[in-house]
Amino acid sequence: MKSLSEIETTSKRASRAVGFSWGVAEEIAKGVRQLELFGFPGIKNLSQYYKLINKKKFEKLTIIKKNNKSNKSSLCPVDLGVRFLDQIKTLESLKKITFYKIAHPILFLPFLSRSSEIVGKRILLKFEKNTLLLNFNVNILSKFIKNEFPSIAKKVEVIFLENKDFFSEKEWKNLYKLSENTFVEETDSLKQGAAGAGLTDND
Repeated sequence: MKSLSEIETTSKRASRAVGFSWGVAEEIAKGVRQLELFGFPGIKNLSQYYKLINKKKFEKLTIIKKNNKSNKSSLCPVDLGVRFLDQIKTLESLKKITFYKIAHPILFLPFLSRSSEIVGKRILLKFEKNTLLLNFNVNILSKFIKNEFPSIAKKVEVIFLENKDFFSEKEWKNLYKLSENTFVEETDSLKQGAAGAGLTDND
C-alpha cells in the first residue's frame, strides 16, 4: 500500500510534468492526498485526466459567475478549483453557483473542501443526481465511495449552506440544565485555594 507521502510527492511531480506550475502542482497533490485519505479514487482520476490533458483542450474560466457555461470543451477541474479558491470571498455571496460540463469533477472536490474551511461554511455539491457535503476541510460526506465518478459532469451546482445548529433550543436547554449539576458553588476555601489568591507574599 502506498503511503500518503508517496501519493502526494508523485502527484506533485506528475502535475508539474504535464505543465502546471510547481505552486499549482502542490495544490493538486495535497488534494489527491486528501481524496485518497477519505477513500475517493484520486490517483485513478488524476491519471485518467492526465492521459487526456495534452490531447484535448480543456476550457478555463477567468471570472466565475452565478451561471457558467463552457463554449465547446469541458472545464478544467484544476484551473476551476484554483480560480474558485482565488475568488472565494466574492463567490460566497452568490449562495449558489452552477457550472456546465466539468471534466473529472472529483478533482474539483479538494478545492471546494478548502473553500469550505476558508469561509467557515459547509458546501453542498450536486451533480448527476449525486450529492456530496464538504465539511470545513475535515471530511466529505457522500454515498459515492463505491460508485464510479463520471469523466464529465454535465451540470454541477455548488451551494453555500448557512451555519445552523442541528438540534432544537429545547434539546439544548435540557442538556444545559443537566450540565449545571457539575457546577461547584464557590466557598471561602475555594477562593483561598484559587490561583493568585494566596494570603502571603513570598517575593
